[in-house]
Order: sequence, then C-alpha cells, then structure tokens
Amino acid sequence: MDHNKRLARMFDTLADALEFLDENPFKIRAYRKVARFLENFPEDIEEYYKEHGYEGLKSLPGVGEKIAGKIEEYLKRGTFKKYEEVTSKVPEGILKLLEIPGIGPKTIKHAYDELGVKNLDDLKRVIEDGSLAKLKGMGPKKVENIKKSIELYFKMQDRIPLGEIYPFVENLKKWISSFEHVKKVEVCGSYRRRKETVGDIDILCVSIHGHEVIDKFVHHPDVTRILAQGETKGSCIFNDRIQVDLRVVPEESFGAALQYFTGSKQHNVHLRTLAKQMGYKISEYGVFKEGKKVAGEKEEDVYGILGLDFIPPELREDRGEIEKAMQHELPHLIERKDIKGDLHVHSKYSDGTATLEELAKKALEMNYEYIAVCDHSQSAKYAGGLTIEKLKEKNREIEKINEKYGKQILLKGAEVDILQDGSLDYPDEVLRELDFVVASVHTWSKYEDVTPRILKALQNPYVHAIGHPTGRLIGKREPYRVDLERVLETARKERKFIEINSHYERLDLNDIWSKRAKELGIKLTIGTDAHQLGQLWMMDLGVYVSRRGWLEKDDVLNTLSLNELLKILKQRR
Repeated sequence: MDHNKRLARMFDTLADALEFLDENPFKIRAYRKVARFLENFPEDIEEYYKEHGYEGLKSLPGVGEKIAGKIEEYLKRGTFKKYEEVTSKVPEGILKLLEIPGIGPKTIKHAYDELGVKNLDDLKRVIEDGSLAKLKGMGPKKVENIKKSIELYFKMQDRIPLGEIYPFVENLKKWISSFEHVKKVEVCGSYRRRKETVGDIDILCVSIHGHEVIDKFVHHPDVTRILAQGETKGSCIFNDRIQVDLRVVPEESFGAALQYFTGSKQHNVHLRTLAKQMGYKISEYGVFKEGKKVAGEKEEDVYGILGLDFIPPELREDRGEIEKAMQHELPHLIERKDIKGDLHVHSKYSDGTATLEELAKKALEMNYEYIAVCDHSQSAKYAGGLTIEKLKEKNREIEKINEKYGKQILLKGAEVDILQDGSLDYPDEVLRELDFVVASVHTWSKYEDVTPRILKALQNPYVHAIGHPTGRLIGKREPYRVDLERVLETARKERKFIEINSHYERLDLNDIWSKRAKELGIKLTIGTDAHQLGQLWMMDLGVYVSRRGWLEKDDVLNTLSLNELLKILKQRR
C-alpha cells in the first residue's frame, strides 16, 4: 500500500475511533476530509513532502498546521502520536469491525454498549440469535444490511484473477465508450499492466459533460453500491464484489493521467525522479517545465519528452524498462496477431466438451493454422484419460478431419502425465506417433519435490514441452515444490520448450520466470488448456504473460507457421 492510501486509511480509522468514543464531531469531519483528499491526491505524499516540506503540506486543501504535523510525523516514524493515543482506547476487535464498510461506528458503539459486542464473532452471534435486531433503531432490514456488509468485506479482501475479471472490464469499457459525450476511454492500473490478479478497476475517459457521464455510470444495472458520485469521479461496487472508479479528465491531460494511473508506483517514482533531474515535473495533469505545460495530451509524449521510447504498460514494473527505453533497446513485444495456433487444447475424447470437428472449425474461424489436441493420458482416469487404443482412435479421426479440410489443422497431441518415478504415461513407441507432446505433473504428495520427475521427463526424446511447470492455481492452490532454475537449465540443455499455460486459473509459467527462460534462450509455448470452445480466447492471457515477461515474437513457438512448427518439432526429437 502506498503512503497516500495508508495515510488515508489511518485518518479514516482515527475518525471512526473518535466517533466510537463520542469525541469532537468537528475533528472527525476534518480527519475524514483529509482522508478523501489523500486518496485522490495525484502525487506521492512522501515525494511531495521531500520537495515542498512542512510548509508545502500546510498549503494543501484541508490539511493545515496540525494535520500537516501528523503527516510529517508519519513520514518520519511510520505512524503518528494522535493515531496511537486514540486507537489504544478502542478494543482491538472493535477496530477490526470499524474496517467493515456499511456498519458505522455508531452502530458498533450501540452494540458494544447494549450487547457487549467486542469483535466480529460477537457481532455474528448477536445477529444469529436475533438480539441485535431487537435493539432500538435496528430491526431486521438493518441487520440484513449489516450481514451483507460483512460478506462483502470478506469477498473484497481478495484480488480477482485477471482472466476472471477480463470479460467484465472489457464489456464495461465498451459500454462507457458508447456514451454520447465520451471521446476516449481507457482502463488503467494493474489491469492495464495485465497483472495476473487485479484489485480495484480504474477507468479514465474524456468528456466535457462529466456530470452526465458519472450519473450514467453509477446507474449501471450491475452497480450494487454507490461509494462516491461527483462532477468528475464516480466510485461503485459492481456485483457486490468489484470496485470500479471512473474519472473524467480533460483531453489535454488524458495522456498524462493515463500514464499516472497505469503505474506501477515504482515505475512512476523512477520516471518522476528522472524528469526532475532533467528539469521537468510530471503529474496526472501533464508534464511541466518552469511552470509551463509541455506535454500531456498523448501518453507517448510523456515518455518522448524525456528522450525515452514509449514503454508498453506490461513492462512498467521498474525492472529495467526505463534504462532500456533510454538506450532505445526495449524489446519488440509479441502481439496477439503473431499467434498462429494453440498448443494445448482438450477435446471430448478426455474431459473437454468439444468434438474434434468443432475444434477444427473453430481454428479456421480464429484464423489459426493449427491446434494441438492434447488430451489427458491413461493414468488421469479422473479426467477421462485416454487408453492407448483410444488415443490411436483419436489420431485416426484427426487424420480424417485434416484430409477433409485439405490441411493439417489439428495436430496429434497428448498431455502426458509425468509419473512418480519420472517415467511417462505412454511408452515411447506411442509418443513417437504424436506431433506434439506436453508432459505435466498432475498428482504429487504434500512435501514432495517434483524436480527430479520433471528433469527425467525432459530427457525423454519424445517430449516437446513441460506443461504448467509449477502446478499452481491462482488463489486456490500453492505451487508444488520445484527448482525452476534447474528445470530451465535442463530444458536448455535438452533443447525442450516450456509452456505458458494461459488458463486464467494458472498463468503458469508466470512473467518473472518467462523472462528468465528468455534470458536462457529457451523458447516457450502458449497453450490455453481449453476444455471448451469458449475458453480459447484465453490465448490473450498467455500473450499478456509473455509481454510482461519481455518476450518477443521469436521467443514463442506458436508464432511459427505450420510448416515451420512441424520442422522444429521433428528437429527437437
């Protein structure tokens, strides 16, 4: 959490605690006011303080001498005395309850005084036994709202996987773009950087009719709670889970605002430091030199005026991208249009829902040259794994379909289990007949290090790639124990490929390790691991992981034409 948000939360907590203690309402309003200001302040408050000092803090709206002193103290100590004094008077369990939006300090105080509620368990108890609803001023409806607030609070503690939220955000962006007075729309933040999980969604748009735009936004049918509604900003909870903030900005500042709100914080701090050294100042309103605005309408100009090449959003994590942009050595990142096919798809033969014919038609519809149909192998009985005879039957059907279409649109593939001893689930004479073999670990014991199993699989001459190399499921399952550095080193030695599994629950290999694989000269494959036609779009997610991993077109096997692909697959055996 950055200093602005942490300070805003501390001032909000301070206000809540004072309200619980029945303290001065004027102080409470002042603390809430500064909290709102800090949430929306475009500069990092620490950087602002370094440049302008205590006197600069005093000049900020709603701050003044006393609050400026508290901010200064926080920046020096990580906390401030008033916060410590007041919160120490409130039971710890109550402070936790005060974090839950929608309940309020007065309600909590009422339950504390009358029913002895001191923590969340107490609150749940008085809700269930009905005693809370009997309190004066409560009633069943208000209690039901409190229950919903508790549920919502815990739902919103977790970040949402990119692939889960992706369709919602793209549809919302399209809807806002359709507004009569909106000229430009772009989603910012971690979503635009395509991080694997996303928190709040930040959207920017250009319009001279901010009030009308915000009013329409907050009345979207999926809005379940309006958090804020103003002339240029609206903040809502959609579907009881997703917080979306929409900001309306003038066109002359759109590029600067887009750059600022895209982040990351580390990238922006580095960029502002560089700008300051060159005599510029960057904010969400534009780039300024000696008080005169010199750029801001276009995002490219924010970088260009500093002598930098444009840095794609996926790279903005302060991992050397600014230095590379300065030297004009940024990679030419892979694009979705570079992808010629999908190298990991399941069919109805195992646990997929699509027939081979349907997959072939979908491949043609997507302008793919090929799809590798990699159904599960015989040991994966839980996933309808194919016996050797069933695999041969599938191969014969693939041949007929390819003959029908006059091209090798479907590749004979398999996702072969790496067994406990590192051997593969099909014998070599069976693997030899396949166009593409992905070897994966699907079952392991709790404390097992699967590295030896994967290293042995890499040494099999008929294996092309290792599938979902860490076995993780985002937010659901931790990776198995594996030494990825050794895996990558062995893959390089054996001239094998590593998969970026682009199923939204996996995104495995991740961006960091994809970049490491590139550094070692290993080509990666992208497979959606799709089990139905409606999941083939997740190739987009694999491309995003690749871009965050600095991958270029030549680093990814799927960018090859069919003939080039078949040639390299045969060479690697």
